[in-house]
Amino acid sequence: MIVERGDLLGLAQLHQLRGRVGRGRERGYSYFLYPPEAPLTETAHDRLATIAQNTELGAGMAVAMKDLEIRGAGNILGAEQSGHIAGVGFDLYIRLVGEAVDVFRRHAGAEPSEEEELADVRVDLPVDAHIPHDYVPGERLRLEAYRKIAAAPDAAGLESVREELIDRYGQPPSAARRLLAVATFRHACRAAGVTEVTNQGNNIRFAPLPLADSQLVRLKRLHPKATYKEVTKTVSVPRPTEGAAGGRMGAPALRDEDLLDWCAKLLTQLTKQPAPVA
Repeated sequence: MIVERGDLLGLAQLHQLRGRVGRGRERGYSYFLYPPEAPLTETAHDRLATIAQNTELGAGMAVAMKDLEIRGAGNILGAEQSGHIAGVGFDLYIRLVGEAVDVFRRHAGAEPSEEEELADVRVDLPVDAHIPHDYVPGERLRLEAYRKIAAAPDAAGLESVREELIDRYGQPPSAARRLLAVATFRHACRAAGVTEVTNQGNNIRFAPLPLADSQLVRLKRLHPKATYKEVTKTVSVPRPTEGAAGGRMGAPALRDEDLLDWCAKLLTQLTKQPAPVA
């Protein structure tokens, strides 16, 4: 099979086309051509290199993992279906895979895991948090690193994972540090009983976050435009912008580490108990 302009096809398309040859006793070949006069884009090169490197039987999983890395895990619970492999999206993916493995083990009669299952916390914020492929080479190693970060039960466990990453791969780049920061923030949410922190339009939503009267007064004092829904125990606060307190008119909205720090600080402010009356 000869495919013209293979550089324009997606990785799944390339893999499916290659699967159409060599199904009988005769050996088949697929040739994916691209114009020599124009340089390949980085994505196109990754796709063609992945197809060339994974030719053995059962290579579909490796191809699928590379496709996930190139196109991104996306926001499975939202409208976006593409993007970076953010800590949130991939963490949810890891959890789904873990649940499927647990079901398989139970059906196979294996002993259930004795580890305490961590409460699921959804963090959907504009934070570029992932493990770059040039930091941890190989899909299997990256998947293992994601799993360990997602499974860390507390700050000590997360620090152990960070030390392991440094020992094996060197100092983590900024995107990997942000992934660890997301995991740290998730622990803080879990301790406060919050299961969801999401960016909705121009607001940051915390739920469930029940507030006493004194805490509600504190919220209105710190963020006058914030809203609180008693029925759903949901707090919505305008997303902060860069600059001084309250931001400046027209300033870009916070993201990445600054937004995580702001959310963690707000969570601490709203959940701390009032001082006892003498």
